[in-house]
Amino acid sequence: MILLPPHLRFALNANGLTGRIHAAQDQRFDPHPVVKFFNPIGAATWLAIEIDEDGDTLFGLADLGFGCPELGCFSLREIEDVRLPFGLAIERDEHFSGLAPLSVWADMARRLGTIIQAEAALRRKARDARASNSSASSDPGAGESPAPEGEEPGEHPAPPSAVNDELPPD
Repeated sequence: MILLPPHLRFALNANGLTGRIHAAQDQRFDPHPVVKFFNPIGAATWLAIEIDEDGDTLFGLADLGFGCPELGCFSLREIEDVRLPFGLAIERDEHFSGLAPLSVWADMARRLGTIIQAEAALRRKARDARASNSSASSDPGAGESPAPEGEEPGEHPAPPSAVNDELPPD
């Protein structure tokens, strides 16, 4: 697996450039994470929002599994070079969705102790917000199409993603 395909490298470069522009104008820049790397047999997880001009230094949230996720820089090359038991290596979460700005991830991960628990909490929050918006906008007879056979108007079955805390891929 290519850890950083061209489209993600482009997004990380764009965030790096945008961040430098905002910094020069004394403005805050808080993008959503672009990519998530993880140890498939351990707790280490990294979220990156930008890559430096050197093409190796990433900035984001790092959690090595010790209960204290930190914002900072980490090396893509070093992550690629990690060799784990059974021939495994660090992987990229191909279905990752940023869900929230990095500052929200950092606050949540620090409170809950891990990026993994923060991700579960952010997924639940997103799912609950979708459900709340769905129920608030489902006024029977107010321009809504007729309910499918076997369903009452305004009644919607839970999407498969709600059952297992997974958001569908974008």
